[in-house]
Amino acid sequence: MRRTSTDVNGSGAPPAPPPPRSGGRRDRWADHREQRRQELVAAAVQALLRHGPGVDMDQVASTAGVSKPVLYRYFADKAQLWLAVGEVVAARVVDAIAPAVEQVREERALVEATIDAYLSVIESEPTLYRFLVHESGLPGLQQVVSGTSRQVATGLARVIGDRLRALGLDAGPAEPWAYGLVGFVQAVGDWWTTHGQPIRRAALTDYLTTLLWSGIEGVRRGADLPPELTRAHERIDR
Repeated sequence: MRRTSTDVNGSGAPPAPPPPRSGGRRDRWADHREQRRQELVAAAVQALLRHGPGVDMDQVASTAGVSKPVLYRYFADKAQLWLAVGEVVAARVVDAIAPAVEQVREERALVEATIDAYLSVIESEPTLYRFLVHESGLPGLQQVVSGTSRQVATGLARVIGDRLRALGLDAGPAEPWAYGLVGFVQAVGDWWTTHGQPIRRAALTDYLTTLLWSGIEGVRRGADLPPELTRAHERIDR
C-alpha cells in the first residue's frame, strides 16, 4: 500500500494551495484602467488650457503622449472625454467654494466669502470656466453644471438656514436665497470672464456682496428682530 506523507500534526497530506483568485487580477486591472483614464483626462485639461475650447482629439493625444486610438480605448468619443473633463472642472469649483462657505458664520461675511470663492475659480482658470459654461450643449455636460450648482446651493442653504434659526428667524428663505445667490453670481461671473475681467475681483466681490446683502438685511429688518438680540448673537459667534 502506498504511504502518504504527513504534516507536522500527523493529519495526512497537506491541503493543496488554493487556486489563484482571478477576482484580484480583475480588480488590479480595473484600478489600472481607472488610473490611466484619469491621467488622460488630466492631459485633456492641459490640452484645453493650451489650445482653447476648440482643442481636438489629436491635440489631446499629443499632450498625453499617446496615439489617438489609445484615447478611444478609454473614451467612446470626444463628447465622453469632454464630459469627464467637465466633471473635473466642476469638482474644482465645489472644492474652492465649499470650505469658504463652511468657515464663516456672520451673515454678510458668508455672502462675501461665497462670491469671492466663486470668482477666484473664474479668475484662476478662465479657460476651464468658459469651457464648462459655454460647452454645456455637449451630451451630459449640462447635467454636470446643474449638479454643481445644486451641490453648492445645498451647502449654502444649510449654513444660511442655521444662521437664520440662530437669530430666531424663519429658515424658510434659506434655500431660495442660496439658489438665487448661486445663479446670480454665475450670471455675473459669466459676464466678467467673457469681457476679460474688466473689474478687479475684490471690487466685484464687494459690489455684489453689497447688492445681495441689502436684500437679505431688508428681510431681517422686516422681521422686527430687536437690535440688541441681533448684536448679542453676533457677539456670541465671534
